[in-house]
Amino acid sequence: MIQRRNSVSDSIEQIKTSFSALLVNISKPRRRLLYQQIGRELARNHRRRIKAQQAPDGSRYAPRKKQKKVKGKIKTDKMFKKLVKPKHLKVRFENEGVSLGFTGGDAAIAKIHQEGLMGRVKKEFGWKVRYAKRELLGFEKDDLKMIENFVLKAIADGIDKKGG
Repeated sequence: MIQRRNSVSDSIEQIKTSFSALLVNISKPRRRLLYQQIGRELARNHRRRIKAQQAPDGSRYAPRKKQKKVKGKIKTDKMFKKLVKPKHLKVRFENEGVSLGFTGGDAAIAKIHQEGLMGRVKKEFGWKVRYAKRELLGFEKDDLKMIENFVLKAIADGIDKKGG
C-alpha cells in the first residue's frame, strides 16, 4: 500500500494522539466495529472526491495534457475511473486501526500521481513523462470531524451500556 510521509502521516499522528486515550475506554469488539465504520466512510469519501477530480484540500486536479491524435482514441474522460472501485481502493482492518490505499500496479500508478513523479505512459514506450501532482489519498477537514463523531458516539454507547 502506498503510504504518505508528509501531510497525511501528520494528520494520522494527530488523530492517534487525540483519540488514543479515549479508545482505551472502548471494548475490543466495539473498537473493531468502530474501525470498520470509519474505514467504510473514509473509503466512501475518497471515492466521491476522486470521482469529482478533487484533492483533499478541495482544489481541482490538474487537467490532462493536450495530446496530438496520432492513432487510436485520445482519453478525454475523467482520470482514475477504475482506481475508485472497491477492487482497487482497498480498506484493510488491522488490530489497532484501519488503512486505506492501493496495492500492486494500482499503488504504482497512485504513487506517481500522488507525488508528481516521472513515469512511463505505456510499458511499450521507452520515454518517461513527469505527471502533475494529483493527491488521491489524504484527509479533509470533514474526514477528521467524521472520525471524531464516530469515536464520541462509540464512547457514549459504551457509557450507556455500562450505566444501564
